[in-house]
Amino acid sequence: MHVFNEFHYIYVLLSNRSSDRRLSKYQLLHTISTHKATKELTTTPSTALTIAKTRTTTTQQQNRCLALKTNITTLGPLVLPMSEQLLTFATLAARRVFKVNRIKPYVSDIKLALEHFCIHAGGRAVLDEIQKNLDLSEWQMEPSRMTLNRFGNTSSSSVWYELGYSEAKGRIKRGGKTWQIGFGSGFKCNSAVCRALRSIDPSKEKTNNPWIDEIHEFPVTVPRISSSSSESRSVKASCVLKGHYVQTETSFVITHQERVYY
Repeated sequence: MHVFNEFHYIYVLLSNRSSDRRLSKYQLLHTISTHKATKELTTTPSTALTIAKTRTTTTQQQNRCLALKTNITTLGPLVLPMSEQLLTFATLAARRVFKVNRIKPYVSDIKLALEHFCIHAGGRAVLDEIQKNLDLSEWQMEPSRMTLNRFGNTSSSSVWYELGYSEAKGRIKRGGKTWQIGFGSGFKCNSAVCRALRSIDPSKEKTNNPWIDEIHEFPVTVPRISSSSSESRSVKASCVLKGHYVQTETSFVITHQERVYY
């Protein structure tokens, strides 16, 4: 365990001026925000304590699954190769138009379009389930697990520590794409895809990367938790790739493709 005597702050400067491209590390390609609205529950003092002890309700579980599925379903057509999109469309058409139900839905492999994954490090159970459902390797999960190990749960800001980890390891190469995904209450799921404008040299990152001084000590071995203890948290990712299209009147997706550099 690492103990810190000071706070670490994250500053990210965004610019939409093309003249700043040569000074930037990344270009923001896509941002997707998904919000699955929920109704507030009115409780009396006698029942409030019981509800507080319950980790999650059925409605919350459904909202989390819907938000994740909707976000990734929207992201897929923006980043996946055309071959993957055609396979997805073909199987969908066969099932819905021609009623060929014996054909299983084709689940696109998002790893074909993205090199690095920065996942909201909200806990080991969350990371375990996302790794399982996206079929991510230990190497792809390493930035998220090491960030949780060193900094703990820093909410959605953890995705920037994870990007810094990849930089400190010398993994960021020109043209490589990174997917950052964070979660919020409501339930919300926000993701961003950026492309590296240049290869990152760790030796030149000593002044603005919190990992540089100790990066040689990582990765470390992180013990896994049992499936029973992670069951209550697995809802955050258990439905990530189970299905392709979600229709709901209470969720919305915002997508933009501005030229933004940072």
